[in-house]
Amino acid sequence: MHIPDGFLDLSVAAVFYIMTAIVVGFSFIKARNELQERKAPVVGMVAAAIFAAQMLNWPIPGGTSAHFVGGSLAGIILGPYAGCIAMTSVLLIQTLVFADGGITALGANIWNMGVVNVFAGYYIYRLLSRRGIFLSSAVAGWAGITLAAIFAGIEIGISSSFQYSLMVTVPVMGVWHALLGIVEGFITAGVVSYIASSRPDILEFTAKEVA
Repeated sequence: MHIPDGFLDLSVAAVFYIMTAIVVGFSFIKARNELQERKAPVVGMVAAAIFAAQMLNWPIPGGTSAHFVGGSLAGIILGPYAGCIAMTSVLLIQTLVFADGGITALGANIWNMGVVNVFAGYYIYRLLSRRGIFLSSAVAGWAGITLAAIFAGIEIGISSSFQYSLMVTVPVMGVWHALLGIVEGFITAGVVSYIASSRPDILEFTAKEVA
């Protein structure tokens, strides 16, 4: 899902840089106290685990690449603001150190995986939380990555520098990641369920609160 350089028009890239900067800046302000207190070690641990999981990816036709994203998992464990910061740090390192995703597309990549995936996953989890931890986190994991992929499809589809139109990019990105999202949903549910049973204090919402 990491969009490389050359796929986005500069105007599209600029819009998402601005939107992302606003949300990430606001998230940092909201999460600052939490980062200074109990969540700082957990944020680092979650970011490191997601970084490692994202390194395994494969190309898909008419889009960019498919891989485990982990945005919903970060949002559920850390809350949306700290989760956004964790995903932003992962994507920055991947882009600047490993060239995974383009610098011009960094704003769009953070928007998709660090904003849409995190916030959508978190709030879907909250919405469904009374139906149980496993189901709510599984649906959140699936929906988060699928929505992020659809945004990526829209971004490259509206860019004249990319050879395929919206009619190709959105369905391909959406369908492939919806299928991958089934796996991501189960992984998310498994991790969240394990944490809820062994260390419920780590979760933004404990097992008792979402039962």
